[in-house]
Amino acid sequence: MTDPNQPSTNRLAGETSPYLLQHAGNPVDWYPWGPEALGRARDEGKPIFLSIGYSACHWCHVMERESFENERIAALMNEHFVNVKVDREERPDLDEIYMKAVMRMTGAGGWPMSVFLTPELEPFFGGTYFPAFRAYGRPGFADVLASLAHAWANDPDKLKRTAGTLAAEIAREGSVDTGGELDPSTLDRSLALLGQSFDPTWGGFGDAPKFPHAMDIRLLLRHWRRTRAEEPKHMALFTLAKMADGGLYDQLGGGFHRYSTDERWLIPHFEKMLYDNALLVPAYLEAHLVTGEERFARVARECCEWALREMVTEGGGFASTQDADSGGEEGAFFAWTPEELAEVLGAQLGAWAEEWYGVTSEGNFEHGSSALWRPEPAAEVARRLGVPVAELEEAMRGARASLFAARERRLHPATDDKVLCAWNGLMISALALSHQVLGAPETLAAAARAARTVLTGMRQPDGRLFATARGGRAHGNACLDDYAFMIQGLVDLYESDFDPDWLRAALALERIVEEQFVDARNGGYFTTGAEHETLIARLKNPHDGALPSGNGVHALNLLRLAELTGDGRLAKRAERTIRALGQLVNRHPAAFSQLLAAVDHLAAGPREIVVAGDPQDDLVRAMLAEVRGTFLPQRVVALAHEGADESLVPLLEGREPGPNGARAYVCRNFTCEAPVETVAALARALAD
Repeated sequence: MTDPNQPSTNRLAGETSPYLLQHAGNPVDWYPWGPEALGRARDEGKPIFLSIGYSACHWCHVMERESFENERIAALMNEHFVNVKVDREERPDLDEIYMKAVMRMTGAGGWPMSVFLTPELEPFFGGTYFPAFRAYGRPGFADVLASLAHAWANDPDKLKRTAGTLAAEIAREGSVDTGGELDPSTLDRSLALLGQSFDPTWGGFGDAPKFPHAMDIRLLLRHWRRTRAEEPKHMALFTLAKMADGGLYDQLGGGFHRYSTDERWLIPHFEKMLYDNALLVPAYLEAHLVTGEERFARVARECCEWALREMVTEGGGFASTQDADSGGEEGAFFAWTPEELAEVLGAQLGAWAEEWYGVTSEGNFEHGSSALWRPEPAAEVARRLGVPVAELEEAMRGARASLFAARERRLHPATDDKVLCAWNGLMISALALSHQVLGAPETLAAAARAARTVLTGMRQPDGRLFATARGGRAHGNACLDDYAFMIQGLVDLYESDFDPDWLRAALALERIVEEQFVDARNGGYFTTGAEHETLIARLKNPHDGALPSGNGVHALNLLRLAELTGDGRLAKRAERTIRALGQLVNRHPAAFSQLLAAVDHLAAGPREIVVAGDPQDDLVRAMLAEVRGTFLPQRVVALAHEGADESLVPLLEGREPGPNGARAYVCRNFTCEAPVETVAALARALAD
């Protein structure tokens, strides 16, 4: 029974993060990370229990139910520790530092992350999920608390020595000189390593659990364009097709779940992350450009529709995640039984849907239910049912709409509606590119609205960005990813509607990155800015993870901005960033796909394309459509029209439309071809 003297909420009640608010009613005396908690630990000489998670994390919910709502365990925590809750999505800097500690201590990582710190914030013990009491071959959390409290009471100096050594090792990572020239074979070795880890049966890379590797897939398409070898194209397209056919993809509502628990992409971990979908949309758009196949465009379109339907917040920014659970049960919102299909669709159509979506009486998931997937081509299902393919496909389009409508009446998973600067930058890019390739005006409007939300509602008085916002409250110093991903989104917006304000905003943020984040000694960029709070380490995050490397994204940003503005200093910064990571990239090229996209951009000799004429002119639009419909990732595009700012984009100087109202200019390596005045001539220029 809860102590009547225990306040009904703890200090998390005033936070904006839905994850922290989920814990506001725990009997644990939680603090958010900040001066109050850290000051208390120092003043009282108490160790800190740091719990890091996120709202869509299934095992975070489990540990809360089992341990943080348990009065006995909460009493142990409150007596012996200063307890601090952190949303990893709001504080990637803390997550990065202490995940390194847990990995070093245990050899594995994940969430919930459970770390015990000295009052000086140095880690001395860590892990991930702990059951409340001993189970699953893991020690019980109650036992861990009691053991560590005893150790701290009897020999705190021993724990501090261990923690100091570990903290020093982590801090050294941020100061190591990893610079060097890239080996000329690095791109080829990247391709070879991706080939070695490729699953030829189900697509993807490595064993289960399988994650979508959007950066790897997009690099494979660039490898194909560079080498014209079929293998990289096959690996990319096969993986994209298998993921879209699997339960990893929401077959009714669009959008991808977090990852697959098996090698077949069948049973996902059902949370949906904004960033996964923002990263996969460009991969499917590029697959459509390479092949012309509608199936890839359809997936990109449906992912954008999901984001616009379910993830737009009141202020115009995008929410972060949707939970894996509904009603306390993972995947319940998404799974179906044959009986449920028949109830919605009727007996015959329900039986067809069973075959179409791989639903069986035994189920492929839990409690006899099935995750929907498309294990067989439409023609094979139609043959088995004895139905013409066209008739079956038409019937399943209607069935999909009916099932979606029925599913809408189920209890929905919760949505974490905080607006993260970095993830919004990625979605702005995805929507802008969707507009460019698919001609969808609603995605451009949504991208522009989100960009304005960040640029006006998430700015500090000195122009720096806030990292997160919810309910009109923006806070937290933005990290490198926030700036790099937003700059990328702003450049993509500029190439979508050619509003120079997007480019000016990108350049203003680039100046902040250079002032606040640059490693003046070794090159590259730190995760945190110079005016960020002092932590036990100031790190760089050079390689890709679930998110692309901020250093890799920004290297490509700098190259694109240099080509648009003619500012050679920006290109030099990009080259310095690449060289700053040279030793690491040479050693582990498969971990640096985002940075290698920038290397490929340089190696290909990017094209500078200017279309001149009135934006409303039919020929101008047709020329832009030709550029945007060509898989040519190593390029920048600008529009010369009345009112364009030639001082901002010197590419536009002297670019005049032809007698038919439009003219296109294609330049490369400081040399321009003769201007062209027809779409066919432009297509030939782009193909050369």
